[in-house]
Amino acid sequence: MNAPVELPMAQPAPAPSSPAPVGVHRLRIEGMDCGSCATTLERTVRDVDGVERVAVTFSTGVMTVDGPASDEALRAAVRRAGFTVRDTSPGASTGPRLNARTRSTLGATALLLAAIPTAVLGAPDRAVEGLTIASILLGGWPIARAAVAGIRARHLDMNVLMTLAAVGALAIGEHVEAALVVVLFAIGTTLESLAMDRSRRSVEALLDLAPLQATVLLGSAEHRVDVGQVPVGALVVVRPGERIALDGVVHEGESAVDESALTGEAVPVTKTVGSEVFAGTFNEVGSFVLRVTADAEHSTLARIAQLVADAQGTQAPSERFVDRFARRYTPIVVLAAAATAVLPPLFGGDPSTWVYRGLALLIVACPCALVISVPVSVVSAIGGAARRGVLIKGGQALEDLGRVRVLTLDKTGTLTEGRPELRAIEPLDETDPDHALALAAAVERRSEHPLARAIVRAAEDRGVPIPESTAFTASPGRGARATVETRELWVGGPRQAREHEAQVPPDARAMQDEGQTAVMLGEGSRLLAVFGLADRPRSNAAAALTRVRELDGVEHVEMLTGDSDRVAAALAGEVGLRTWQSELLPGDKLTAIRALADEHGPVAMVGDGINDAPALTAASVGIAMGAAGSDIAIEAADVALMADDLDRVPDALAHGSRALRIMRQNIAVSLATKIVFVALAPLGYVSIVVAVIADMGVSLLVTANGLRLLRMRTGAGDREAREQPGA
Repeated sequence: MNAPVELPMAQPAPAPSSPAPVGVHRLRIEGMDCGSCATTLERTVRDVDGVERVAVTFSTGVMTVDGPASDEALRAAVRRAGFTVRDTSPGASTGPRLNARTRSTLGATALLLAAIPTAVLGAPDRAVEGLTIASILLGGWPIARAAVAGIRARHLDMNVLMTLAAVGALAIGEHVEAALVVVLFAIGTTLESLAMDRSRRSVEALLDLAPLQATVLLGSAEHRVDVGQVPVGALVVVRPGERIALDGVVHEGESAVDESALTGEAVPVTKTVGSEVFAGTFNEVGSFVLRVTADAEHSTLARIAQLVADAQGTQAPSERFVDRFARRYTPIVVLAAAATAVLPPLFGGDPSTWVYRGLALLIVACPCALVISVPVSVVSAIGGAARRGVLIKGGQALEDLGRVRVLTLDKTGTLTEGRPELRAIEPLDETDPDHALALAAAVERRSEHPLARAIVRAAEDRGVPIPESTAFTASPGRGARATVETRELWVGGPRQAREHEAQVPPDARAMQDEGQTAVMLGEGSRLLAVFGLADRPRSNAAAALTRVRELDGVEHVEMLTGDSDRVAAALAGEVGLRTWQSELLPGDKLTAIRALADEHGPVAMVGDGINDAPALTAASVGIAMGAAGSDIAIEAADVALMADDLDRVPDALAHGSRALRIMRQNIAVSLATKIVFVALAPLGYVSIVVAVIADMGVSLLVTANGLRLLRMRTGAGDREAREQPGA
C-alpha cells in the first residue's frame, strides 16, 4: 500500500459538489422493479425519526433523505420495506449480485420443481404438499415482508396484491396454484430488477472508466496517488495504454487519445502541448505529462455522469400520464375484485368459484407492466445515448427529440468548421493593408466571435504589431467598437456599415459573391478597409443533412445565419440546403424559430451552445455541438453532442424518435393486456396462474423492449453502436 504523498505545488482542490452535504443521505437501492416499490419505500422511510424529506427515484434507484436521521436507521427502514442498500464505496462491485431475495427465489423455484417428479413418482400427497408449502414460505417471505411494509405505509402495491392472491389460493385449497403465484411472481420481479439494474449501471459504467489512482510528478520523482488527493495544478504522467485519470492540458509530450468514451468518436485525436484531455479517455501510443485543470469530483466525466443520472431521474410526459392512470386504475380494479368475490355468493353463487375469479382479477389489478413501461425506456435511452457521446437532459428532452418536425442549424461552427481564415484585404482611403489589419485586430482582440478571432490570428501570423484598445463594446449580430490610438473605430458587416451611414463598397459584394464573409473596418461613416474571410463547410455536412431529411417525421431543414444572403446562398449550395434565412440578429432567430414552429411543428435548433443560446432556448429542443470541455454548452442545451461532429445530429434525432416509438409500444401493449384480462377474469376465462404469467410476462416484455435503447443506432447504415469499454 502506498504511503500518503504531500502535494505542495498547488492549492487544495475545491470542495466536491457530488458528495451529499451534512444532513443529506443518498443511498442506492437494490431490488426495486416497479414504481410502486418507490412509493412504498418513501412512505416507510418517512416514518423514521429525523427524516424531514425523502425522495425515491425508481428510474435511477436512488433514495435521497434530508434530515438528521442516522444512516443505520435508514438502512433498517430500507430492509423493512423489502429492499437492500448497494455498497457504493470505491472499488465495490457494480455488477449484478445474488441478494437475499434472489436466493429465496432460486430456492423456492427448486422446491416447486422438485414437487413435480415427486407427484409423478406417486409419492404421498403430504410430501407434494410439503414441498409446495415450503416453496410458498421460502419464496413468499420477502414478498410478504414487503407487503406488510406497503400496508403500514398505506400503499396498495403489487406485493400486497400478490400476497393476498397467494393467501386466498391457500384458503380455498389451491396449494399448487398458490405456489405458482409466488414462484412466478418472484422470478418475474427478480428478472425485472436485474434488467433495471443493468440499465441503471449504464451511468455507473461511465465513472468506472476513470482510474482510481494517478502517477503524480514531483520534481523528477513519480508517485502513485489516489485521484481524490490530486489537486488542480498538479503534473500527472500518462503512459501508453493507460486511461487518463483527470481533466487537464498537455504540459509536455504528444500522443493520440481515444475519446470515444466521452464523445462516441472512435478515431483517436492527436494531443500536443496545450491540448485539452479528459478523465476516462484512453491514451494509445505516446507518453505525456498533463497539468490538472479540475479535481476528480469536477471532471468532465463526473459532470456528465451526474447530469445523465439526474436526467434519468426526470419524468417524461408519457410517464406522468401512466402514473396518473395507475393511481386511478388500481383501486378501481381492486374494488371490482372484491365485488367479484363477495357479491355473487350472496345471490347463490359458489363461493370458491367466485373467490377464485376475484383473486385472478386481483392479480390483474397490479399495474406493474404499465408503470415500468416508460421509465425503463427513458433510463435506457439516456444511458445508451451518453455512451455514444450524446447527452440528453431528461425524459422531456428525449420525447421532444422524437417529435421534431423542423431542424434549424446555425452556420458558423455548425455547418462550417468554425475556423474562418482571412482570404483578402482590400484597403480603402489609401490605408496600408497591414495597418488596417492591426487596427481591426485591436478592435476585435477582446471578442469571442469566430470571425474576430480569425482577424486577430491573421495579424499574429503575419507578425503585425497590434496596438492597445480601450472602451471595447460588442453588439451581437452587428460587430464591435473600440478606441484605438485615440480613434473610435468599428468592425462589422454590411448592417454595421449602414448604421454608420457608410456606403458598402463593390469589393464587399464581390467577396460575398465568392462565398466570403465581408467584414469592414470603419471610423464613423468613413470606411478604411474590407476583409474577406471564408470558413470551409464540414466535410460530412451534406451527408448528415441528407440523413436528416430521410428521417421519418422531419419535414423541413433550414439554416439560420447572421451572415449576408450571398454568403448563406453559397454555403447552402455546397451542403445541399434548399432554404435559409440570412442577416439575422439573435432576436430575429427567435422570431424565425417561432414562425417555423407555428407552420410545421416542434423545432430543433443546432448551435454551439454559447453564441446561439437564445435560439437554443426558444426551440423545442436545443442541440449544442462540440460540448466536451464547455461547461456552458453542457448546462444550457437540452441535448449536448460531446463530439464536434455533425453526424451526431441525425443520430440523436433518430434515437429520440425510436425511444418515443418504443414508449408508445410499451404503453399500448400494457394497456391492451390489462383491458383484456380485466374483462375475462370475472367471466372465469383466466386462472390465477395465467393471470400471473400474463402480468409478469408483459412486464418482462416491456422491460426487454425498453432495454433495446441501451444500444444507440448510429451511422448512415443505421448500424448498432459497438459497446463502449466499461459499458
